[in-house]
Amino acid sequence: MDSLEESLFDEIPSARSEIENMNAYSAPLEGRRNLLRLDFNENTIGPSPKVLEAIQSISPEEISIYPEYNGLTKAIADNLNAKKTSTKLAPNQIGIFNGVDAAIHSTFYAYGDRNKNFLTTLPTFGYYNPCASMQGMKIIEIPYIGSNFAFPFNEIKKALIELEPKILIICNPNNPTGTNISAKKITELAQVSKKTLVVIDELYEAFSGESVLPYVNFDKIKNIVVLQSLSKTSGLAGLRIGFAIGNKNVIDRISRVTGPYDINSFAVAAAFAALGDQNYVDNYVIEVLQAKEWIKSELLKANLKYHLNFGNYFLVWPNNNTDEVETNLKNAGILVRNMKGKPLINGSLRISIGTTIQMKEFWEAYKIADKLIH
Repeated sequence: MDSLEESLFDEIPSARSEIENMNAYSAPLEGRRNLLRLDFNENTIGPSPKVLEAIQSISPEEISIYPEYNGLTKAIADNLNAKKTSTKLAPNQIGIFNGVDAAIHSTFYAYGDRNKNFLTTLPTFGYYNPCASMQGMKIIEIPYIGSNFAFPFNEIKKALIELEPKILIICNPNNPTGTNISAKKITELAQVSKKTLVVIDELYEAFSGESVLPYVNFDKIKNIVVLQSLSKTSGLAGLRIGFAIGNKNVIDRISRVTGPYDINSFAVAAAFAALGDQNYVDNYVIEVLQAKEWIKSELLKANLKYHLNFGNYFLVWPNNNTDEVETNLKNAGILVRNMKGKPLINGSLRISIGTTIQMKEFWEAYKIADKLIH
């Protein structure tokens, strides 16, 4: 009997070939609390007090029933419209998701297809490729150009013409290089291949001050989708609220492949409160931009190789062993992201930018970790 059981259960059911062969996106998920988190570009001071009040006010009934989303897409539209959009966004042009990661996954699920082309840049956010692999897509990555990581506009344009990819994703500003491409050039690319869904990942747009939204009428340019979230600025990364903005019919298709209750009631309450406190977000962004100038001056004085562009992060190439510097910083209570093995930026660390006080704490620790001082 033992041998029979072994023969029956010595293998697991096989998944789809795409899943068996793909490399999953991985990120450290544990052991990050009570440290200075400069590794995942999160808000480093927490959400608005109004968010905490909203969560604490949730009633037992709201917890025991399925979440309701009435009015949330309108609140998002109102918030975006107040920032000057090309045409007034309507609630049906916005889809809400369990973080932008879920929006990305749903976009590939709705529009990706086996053996069709997925086009993106290199290096960029690491979750795009696994999503493309899940659908069995052919991944085409075009590198950023030169030491300043310029956007490969002509190369992307050529690929759109020749390959007509199903999906093009541009992270703008790009994580991790901080590269930014203008809205004018984005709309130009979208018109090159109207069969291509052009997805603009704008998670860091608040730190660049440039969004494509003021320049796109989604009733006319129907193949652009913009992704934004409340993680990086509003401090809701732990509650997972992201949204996709685009032509109502495209948003409808992407939303069809999500679960009916993917976003929990706590996240909904927090989102309403965060959207209602834009001053908090604006002030946090100002703090980060001030800290950005401060750390830039210190990097210059230290004569380190670094790259600091758009976004709330920068790259630095330590003078000493990168792994050792990362470990030394962690021992000092500071987390950073090691770019080891990543094309074009191997040997660098990506550092998130918080407040000036936090960057001063980082810098004092970094000088010791990289043996700039003894």
